[in-house]
Amino acid sequence: MAARRPSRAARAAASLLCSLVVGGISLLPGCLSRPIAHQDTRTTGTVVERLPRRVDKIDLLLTIDNSSSMKDKQDILALAVPDLVRRLVDPRCIDPLNPLDSSPPGEDGRCPSGKEREFEPVVDIHIGIISTSLGSHGADSCPEESLAFFNNDKGHLIARSDRDDRNDADNDPPTYQNLGFLAWDPEQKLSPAGESILDDGAGRGLVPTLTNMVRGVADNGCGFESQLESWYRFLVDPAPYETLEVVNGKAERRGVDKKLLDQRKAFLRPDSLLAIVMLSDENDCSIKEGGNAFWVARQKDDDGDVFRMFAPRRECAEKGLDDPCCKSCGTPRGECPLDKETCGPEGQPKTLPPDEDPHNLRCFDQKRRFGIDLLYPIDRYTDALTLARIEDHQGNIVDNPLFSDLDPEDENSAVRPPEYVFFAGLVGVPWQDIARQDDAGQPNLREGRDQDGNRVGGFKSAKELSTPNASFASTWDIILGDPKSRRSPGDPHMIESPVPREGQNPITGTRIAGPDSPDDANDINGHEWNPNPDFGDLQYACTFRLLESVTGDDCKSTEDRNSPLCKDNPDGTDSNLQVNAKAYPGLRQLELIRNLGEQGIVGSVCPAQLDFPAEDRLDFGYRPAIGAIVDRLKTKLGGQCLPRALQPNESGQVSCLVLEARSTAEGKCGCDGLTARREVLRENLAAKRMVLEDPVAAVNGWNCVCEVEQLKTPEELAACQDTVPPAPVEVGGEKVHGWCYVDPRLGFGRDEVVAKCPSTERRQVRFTGDGAALDGATQFVICTGDTANQ
Repeated sequence: MAARRPSRAARAAASLLCSLVVGGISLLPGCLSRPIAHQDTRTTGTVVERLPRRVDKIDLLLTIDNSSSMKDKQDILALAVPDLVRRLVDPRCIDPLNPLDSSPPGEDGRCPSGKEREFEPVVDIHIGIISTSLGSHGADSCPEESLAFFNNDKGHLIARSDRDDRNDADNDPPTYQNLGFLAWDPEQKLSPAGESILDDGAGRGLVPTLTNMVRGVADNGCGFESQLESWYRFLVDPAPYETLEVVNGKAERRGVDKKLLDQRKAFLRPDSLLAIVMLSDENDCSIKEGGNAFWVARQKDDDGDVFRMFAPRRECAEKGLDDPCCKSCGTPRGECPLDKETCGPEGQPKTLPPDEDPHNLRCFDQKRRFGIDLLYPIDRYTDALTLARIEDHQGNIVDNPLFSDLDPEDENSAVRPPEYVFFAGLVGVPWQDIARQDDAGQPNLREGRDQDGNRVGGFKSAKELSTPNASFASTWDIILGDPKSRRSPGDPHMIESPVPREGQNPITGTRIAGPDSPDDANDINGHEWNPNPDFGDLQYACTFRLLESVTGDDCKSTEDRNSPLCKDNPDGTDSNLQVNAKAYPGLRQLELIRNLGEQGIVGSVCPAQLDFPAEDRLDFGYRPAIGAIVDRLKTKLGGQCLPRALQPNESGQVSCLVLEARSTAEGKCGCDGLTARREVLRENLAAKRMVLEDPVAAVNGWNCVCEVEQLKTPEELAACQDTVPPAPVEVGGEKVHGWCYVDPRLGFGRDEVVAKCPSTERRQVRFTGDGAALDGATQFVICTGDTANQ
C-alpha cells in the first residue's frame, strides 16, 4: 500500500489529534504541541505516526568514498569503528537520575553500583560495506578492465584488504557465510551462527575484521563518486541493471543484477533498524543511469577526439535556470526558438572551450554551465528512505524493498516502518558549523550545551540544527542555504566555487583568507587557493592536519597554486609534501539529511583534532559523529519518551485510545478473550479504519484490530506510575495488565520511572503486563481533546 504524505486537511487535524504507535515497548514519542484535556475518546480524523515494537536487531551499511583523496579519512574511520561497534554491543552505564554521568561497564559486563545500561546490548547486527564507485555509466572515464582501480564495485558488498590487486582474494577478510557482510551473534542464535568474539586481542573478532574491511575499501576508485546512488542501488533499486550500453548515443540498461539482489536479500532483514553511515569528502555525483547522462563522464567522442559538454542556450543566462528553454544546445530544442548565436547551426551544436569544461568539474553547477542537470534529484533518495512505494526506472509505482518482506518463505514477515531508517553523513562541512556551542557561543565539541542546557559537547541533533543560530533562521541556512531557490549557504566556506571566495563564518566570525595571504590562514579551511583552470577544482569547505606528511596527489603539481594542503618551500611556493587534508562542500548529502528530519544525522569529515585519542576526549577524530549516531539510534534501542505533555484528569487517566493491529490466521480476530483487550467500540471505528489504512497495514497483513484498555482503579494507576523498572507492576501480589500515563512533573509517577528520558521529555505512556504488544502486533495510541496551555 502506498505511503502517503499528509493532506492539508490531515495536517490541520494534527492540531487536535495525534496518533502514536508502539509495539512491545514501554515508552512512546508524541507529536502533541500542547497538553490535551481529558474527555471522551471519540476520533473523527487523525494524522498517523508509527512507532513499532522495540528494535532488537540492526542492519548497518557503511558507504565509503574510495576516490583518490580518501585514504586519510578511511584511516580515521577505521579508528572510529571500535567506538561505534562497542557503543552498540556494550552500552555505557548511566546514573538513572543523571544520564550525563556515564562510564563503561566493567570487564564482567556489569555496571557500577547506582548505574544501569543506557539501553540493552544489541545482540544481532549485520554490518556491510559498499563503495561509491559505480563506473562511468556507459562512458570511458573509469575503465573496468583496469586492475589498478576499483572503478565499478556495482553497489555490491565488498570485503577486501589488499589495496593493490583486486583479483587476489586470499587475504580478503572472512564474512558471514561468504555473503559479503559481518554478523554479530554473541548468543549464537543465527543459523548458522555468526561472530561471537568482539576482539580477542590477536587480530580476530568483529572489531579487527571490520577495521580491516574499512581500510580495504581503498582509495583508487572512480572519481565520479555516486555517494547517494551507491546505497540506493544496493538497498532500494527495484531492478538494478547488470550493464549499461550506449546505443545510438543513448545509454540503456541491460539485464538485472542477480548477485546484488541476493546480497540484499541476505543482508537486509525486513524488521531491522537500518542505519546507513556515509563517509565522503566530496559533493555527491550520482549520475542518472540512461539517456545522455553519460556525457558527464565522457572523455572521448566517437571519433576519438576530446569530448566537450555542449553550451547552454541563451535563456539560461537571460531568463533564468528555471525557464523551460534553459536547455543544453546538445538536446532537442522542442518549441524553443532557434538559438544560432549561442548554440550554432542546428544539427551542429556548439561545445564549450576547455577552460569552461574541465573534466574534473563535470558534476559542478550543471544547470548553469551546461543547461542540463544530469544528476538524480535529491527527492529520489528522500522518497527511497521514507515511502513504502516508489518509482522504478520506467516510471512504474512499485513496492520499496526497504519496506517489504524480501524473503516471504522465511518466518519473518514483519516489515519496518520509515521510522526505523536512519541516514548519517560524515561530509564536507566545518565541524565548527554543526558543533554544539558553549556558554560563550563558540563551537565546542567537549563543553557545548544541548537544547536542554546540558554540557554534553558533540554535534547538534536534527532539532538543534533547525533552531535559530547566529542571526540565521537555522543552522541549515548556514551550511546549506536553500538549494531549490538557489540561495547560497550563509557560511562562505560552504559555497561551491572554483575561484577564491570572501566573507566570514557567521558563527565564529572567522574570515576567509585569500590565496595571497597564507599568513592569515584560519582554522576552518586554511586559506583559498588558485586551482589549475584546465584541470578544474573547487575551494575547500574545511581542512585538517595529517598525522604524517605524505607526497600525495594534491601536492604533485609543478605549478605553485598557494594550496593550503602543501608545505611551503623556503621561497613560499608549494612543495610536493602534503601536510593537510581537505573536503569540499557536501551540499547534496546535506540536503538529503535535512529532508529526513529526525532520521538524518550530520557529522564532519574534517576532525577537530587527531593528537589526543584518550577515551575522555570527545573531540578526537570521528568520535563526535559516532556519538551523534549512537545518540539517535538509542532512541529506538532504549524506548521512546513523550516530547509533549498530555493533560490527565484527577485520577491520572488521559483521553487516549490504544488500538493494536496484527495479522491472524485465516482472518480470525478475537479481542474479548485476550487480557486487557476488547473489541473496538462503535464510537472508535473511525480510528480503526485509520489504522487499517496505514501504509504498512497491507504489507504486514493486518486483519485484526483490538482496543487495549487503560488502567482505571487508583491502585492500578499508582502501581503503573510508581513502580520502577524492571520490577513487575503489581497490586496485592497480582500483576497489572494495561497501560497508564506517567508524568512526574504533574504528580503522576516517580522520576525514576522516566529517568532515561531527556530532561524535557520525562513522561511516557507505559504498558504493563499483558498490555504490552502481542508478538507481531503494532499498537497505535491516539489522543484527542481540547487543547490547553501548559
